[in-house]
Amino acid sequence: MTMLCGKLTSKEDDMAILRPFKAIRPVKEYAKQVISLPYDVMNREEAAAMAKDNPRSFLRISRSEIDLPEQKDDYHVSVYEKAKENLKMFVSNGTMFCEEKPGLYIYRLTKDGRAQTGIVACVSIDEYEADIIKKHELTRVEKELDRINHFDICNAHTEPVFLTYREDKRISAITEGFATNSEPEYDFALDDGVRHTLWHISDESTISSICELFKEAPYLYIADGHHRSASSYKVGAKRRQEKPNYTGDEEFNFFLAVVFPDSELKIFDYNRVVKDLNGNTAEQFIEKVKKAGFAVEEKGTEIYRPEKKHVLGMFLEGKWYKLTIDASIIPDDAVDSLDVSILQNNLLNPILDIDDPRTNKRIEFVGGIRGLTELERRVNSDMKVAFAIYPVSMDDLLKTADEGKIMPPKSTWFEPKLGSGLFVHEF
Repeated sequence: MTMLCGKLTSKEDDMAILRPFKAIRPVKEYAKQVISLPYDVMNREEAAAMAKDNPRSFLRISRSEIDLPEQKDDYHVSVYEKAKENLKMFVSNGTMFCEEKPGLYIYRLTKDGRAQTGIVACVSIDEYEADIIKKHELTRVEKELDRINHFDICNAHTEPVFLTYREDKRISAITEGFATNSEPEYDFALDDGVRHTLWHISDESTISSICELFKEAPYLYIADGHHRSASSYKVGAKRRQEKPNYTGDEEFNFFLAVVFPDSELKIFDYNRVVKDLNGNTAEQFIEKVKKAGFAVEEKGTEIYRPEKKHVLGMFLEGKWYKLTIDASIIPDDAVDSLDVSILQNNLLNPILDIDDPRTNKRIEFVGGIRGLTELERRVNSDMKVAFAIYPVSMDDLLKTADEGKIMPPKSTWFEPKLGSGLFVHEF
């Protein structure tokens, strides 16, 4: 396939490369049946319930264990072989088809009157390695291995990575103009209130214009999908080892992404709930919180939502509290000054003994899309205390990534989520 968007020739090249691809995607009449939530936002039981009575659900590929007898190991090779089998079946039975020529797509997500419009394309594993595609989270080996096996055995990137870039008005003008003057391939709303609209760009002139403009963007940033990105990179590296005479033009050198301008994205809060007070009574705990540098103000039984950065909400024993972070414990550092970092370093770790939130079983995380009533519900059922956090900003995320630093786990929750199944990238 001829590359329309150039090729990374050196790890030092400072440009973002997009590459058109031949998508495997749903036949128009089945798109609404195929689309699913991303694989990692539900467990097996939830996935099975979502796909029940829908043989065309993409969960039968992204969470193919639901089509196998229940077993202890959801990462067994049979799971990935089943995903490969189901992907082939979706094409052979007419649920999905393969594009004849490479193209790009415009993908718009609309919810509650707010729209975000991205470009679906492939991006380079070389740019991932060279940190032109920037990261802000750590990954876990076992989660990487899951998607490595899934992509490698399926011979396809079955779900895209969610990327962002600093907005270029010229790119936005092209995508907006194309969307305004073209009929979408898919356009439907789901029960969760999210409307999914997809346009196909096959015109080489338009593709070239978009790709040339992206060459002026020095970096892309992972918003959501660090594990998918790392896994895609490692599958590509594995294929290169298996094919030492690779040219760099093979499809395994690129992975699937949707790239959105930063100005259109919204980060929701990512809140914390903890199982116990580490041996403290409520009164002792509150006193320790005060001594740790938080001004504590009781707000009563009405939900309290933090109204600005460096202010937290806390729900404990049926009451809400406002925790204002004292300036003396706010470091002059892009990461350590984040509210999630201050909470971890000054309260969760020293007072509640939550040393590593990635592995500690006494802490759990609740995406802000569920609302603060979910924090109340958890504390009233199986948890002891909850913390509501003011959302991290896009500026915080980009600054952290630019400085080569890592945010604490579960710092950002993007909504709406990308749909899965509307486009697949075959190697």
